[in-house]
Amino acid sequence: MAFSSRLLSKSKQVLGSQSILHQGYAIPVCHFAKEAAEPALKGDEMLKNIFLEVKKKFETAIDVFRKEKITIDPEDPAAVAQYAKVMKQAREKADLFSESERIKYTIQSRTQDIPDARTYLLTLKDIRIKRGLNDELGAEAMMFDALEKIEKELKKPLMRNDKKGMSLLMAEFDKINQKIGIRREDLPKYEEQLELKISKAQLEDLKKDALEAMETQKKREEFKDEAMVDTKSLDVRNFL
Repeated sequence: MAFSSRLLSKSKQVLGSQSILHQGYAIPVCHFAKEAAEPALKGDEMLKNIFLEVKKKFETAIDVFRKEKITIDPEDPAAVAQYAKVMKQAREKADLFSESERIKYTIQSRTQDIPDARTYLLTLKDIRIKRGLNDELGAEAMMFDALEKIEKELKKPLMRNDKKGMSLLMAEFDKINQKIGIRREDLPKYEEQLELKISKAQLEDLKKDALEAMETQKKREEFKDEAMVDTKSLDVRNFL
C-alpha cells in the first residue's frame, strides 16, 4: 500500500524542460472561455465532497497499481514505457490530469481574463519559471520580439479581442514554430515524449527510495544481530 501511494504521489511531479513550450507556445495566445459556475455549497458540505472525491480517485488509482507490474529500471526504455502506460491507465480511470492537461488547465485558469497579449505572454513566462522549466529553444524571447513588432505596426498595445492584430501575431508565431521545428500536428508526439520524460524521472526517484529503504533495513538487521551477539557474550557472573 505504501509503495503504491508513493507511485501515485510521483505522478504529481512536474518534469521535462519544454512542456510549456510544446503545450502553450506551439498554439499561443488563444482565448479560453469561462467554465460554467457550479452551484454554491456550504463550507462543510463542500469540504466533505472534495474529500470524498479525492478519496475515490486515490482508491481507483491504487487499484490499478495493485493489478499492474512495475519494473523500477529507469534505464530500460521498456520499463519506462510500461510505467507510463500504467500511470496513464490510473489517470484515465481516476479521471486525473496528465501533465500536459495540467499545464493546459493552469494556462487556461490564469489567462482567461487577461485582455492584452503582452500580459498573456508574461503570465506564460511566470508559469514556466514557477514550474522550473527551461526555454531551451529560446522561443520566449522570439515571441516577445514578435509582439513588439506587431505593436509597433499597430502603434498601440495589442488586445486579445483585436482580431486583425491577433491574426498578424499568430502569423509571426507560426514563423517561430517553423524556425524552431515545432508543428501543431506533432503536439500529441510532444505530449508522449513529455510523459516518458516524467515517467523516467519518477522511476529514478522510486529507485532511489527503494535503495534507501533497503539500506535502512540492512542497517537495522546488522544492529539487531550485533545486539544479539553482545547479549550472548555477557558473563552472567558479573551480575551475581
